[in-house]
Amino acid sequence: MLLRVRVTLPDRPGALGQVARTLGVAGADIVQVVVLERLGGRAVDDFTVVWPGASRVERLLAGLAAIPGVQVDGVWRAIGAPVSGGHDAELLAQVAANPADGLATLVDAVPGLLAADWAAAAVVPADWAARTAAPRPAPVDEPSLRLPTGSEPTVTYASWRAPSPLHLPEVTPLRARPMTGADGTRYAVAPFGRAGLVLVIARGDDDELPAAAFHITEVDRIAQLVRAAAVILGDRLDLIGVPSVATAVIDPS
Repeated sequence: MLLRVRVTLPDRPGALGQVARTLGVAGADIVQVVVLERLGGRAVDDFTVVWPGASRVERLLAGLAAIPGVQVDGVWRAIGAPVSGGHDAELLAQVAANPADGLATLVDAVPGLLAADWAAAAVVPADWAARTAAPRPAPVDEPSLRLPTGSEPTVTYASWRAPSPLHLPEVTPLRARPMTGADGTRYAVAPFGRAGLVLVIARGDDDELPAAAFHITEVDRIAQLVRAAAVILGDRLDLIGVPSVATAVIDPS
């Protein structure tokens, strides 16, 4: 099976080679290494490896933990062959070539790009975050307004492996960021900037493998893809449909 292994290690000569040798001794065949961060004498690297299905991952984790200064941030299953940033342009070209299915194309592709489990595009009601806030009393000279409470985020498209029914985390305020759900699922969210539409990407733990949170470089990559897709698709995104949240009910009391 294909695994993604994220480690934080000292940014010094020989450290990367020591991690690579340990992976090889444990039985992992390295197919890709991506440097996510180099800062303050530390580096964060993603290794994509082919791992024998019959072998226990504990052996791999024990070997890495024995290297001085190395920390394992996560190990999770990767779907499909690893891909690099060069595939982003190809994906956007596919979106531009068939804009009618552009949103579905984007949603289906991003899990493979980011070694995630699934992705979904959803329209988020403008008042979703406000419902959990304390009510604000209306001025005495104005009628009080009650926003509808039944409006929920509407999933417009979900990729393969997305759970059904799909319960989204609280993604408002709409900005690109990583987050962790109440059940431990790791999310990355990025708004399209139109019609309350947001892209949600998820990683979950599987078979006792602790998935890593989305790194800021991964979030930035997602945000760039979403912004570019929004420019390409333009007004088509506005036609997806916005939940009816603007209609207020006048409370005569």
